Amino acid sequence: MTAASPAPSFPWHIGVFDAHCHPTDTMSSIAAIPDMKARALTVMATRAQDQQLVASVARDLGIKSTRVDSWDSRERIVPCFGWHPWFAHQMFDEAQYGGKQILDDDAKVSHYKQVLSPAPDDVSFLLSLPNPIPFSEFLEQTRRHLERFPLALVGEIGLDKSFRIPQPALPEHHETRDSSLTPGGREGRRLSPHCVSLEHQKHILTAQLNLAGQLRRAVSVHGVQAHGVLFETLRATWKGHERKSMSKRERKKRGISAEEAAEEQNGDSDAPRPYPPRICLHSYSGHPSSLSQYFDASVPADVYVSFSTAINYSDRAASTTSQSIKVVPDDRVLVESDLHIAGEDMDKYLEDVVRRICEIKEWSLEDGVRRLRNNWERFAFGRQSR
Repeated sequence: MTAASPAPSFPWHIGVFDAHCHPTDTMSSIAAIPDMKARALTVMATRAQDQQLVASVARDLGIKSTRVDSWDSRERIVPCFGWHPWFAHQMFDEAQYGGKQILDDDAKVSHYKQVLSPAPDDVSFLLSLPNPIPFSEFLEQTRRHLERFPLALVGEIGLDKSFRIPQPALPEHHETRDSSLTPGGREGRRLSPHCVSLEHQKHILTAQLNLAGQLRRAVSVHGVQAHGVLFETLRATWKGHERKSMSKRERKKRGISAEEAAEEQNGDSDAPRPYPPRICLHSYSGHPSSLSQYFDASVPADVYVSFSTAINYSDRAASTTSQSIKVVPDDRVLVESDLHIAGEDMDKYLEDVVRRICEIKEWSLEDGVRRLRNNWERFAFGRQSR
């Protein structure tokens, strides 16, 4: 019996790009980033505790240009600023509270009863939740971060119908918590029966999509058990801006190519819009048949789909994920780790998902890595750097 052939060596030298990850959840791992095999990480913010952390890491390790081959060894991350749907309840619309920037206890209880479903009856539980912040304050902070980092993206944002908010931390949690983790996550706490209402999530998502459109930044979008609502929310932002295809007869009559016709239809690609120019559906978990709507010729945003071993290749999801990878156009697929810790494990997860995609797409490793690099550059920058 002959031994199995070893897996072909992995072509890290071409450039592998993580489209979605969370290393600022474990700040002690940041020092490992310059030594990683991956060329760059697209680093997400999610909540109050990590917006400034992402900014601080970007000041030290952020990319300075869209020319990938000109980056030095310290240019390793693309920062992303956004508010994750798991934390959407921690935002309030100050217009509903007479313009207040800080809610008193009564208003805090009222806010949480309004945005959580089912509405909690336990006032002590509601008062134990974080003091919510004004949404306009967050949007202004995000705008400042995006202006400070011209190559930054918006993320992680989205909708999640299944997530339930955690129970308050007990005293023993504080005594035993892992101090290397950035505060604000679940950290092993039991989940409550309460979800964040989809209407509240949609309000926060739409405002962030509008901001991305104004500044012409790509977005990384989370969607769990809300894929139909997510598409409708995205589509509402580009209503009235749909692309109109030009027939071959009309192009021939006008003497222009298909590419020239598309550019004419799109107009000024840098002009502010109510929708983002590029969208990544991160760790896509919907049905493969739902993807075609995103690639309809009328959709004015360029939609990409990323996959991860951590989320997409659990036992139950593997078959459906492979079908989705086949459906996604070759020039719109991305890879990600979705890990909360940088370093060797992140590289391993990236290599694994790249190998899986190359096998499914029937690409050689070198060809596949090159394609995935080109896709990431177009997603992040709107074009390839070379």
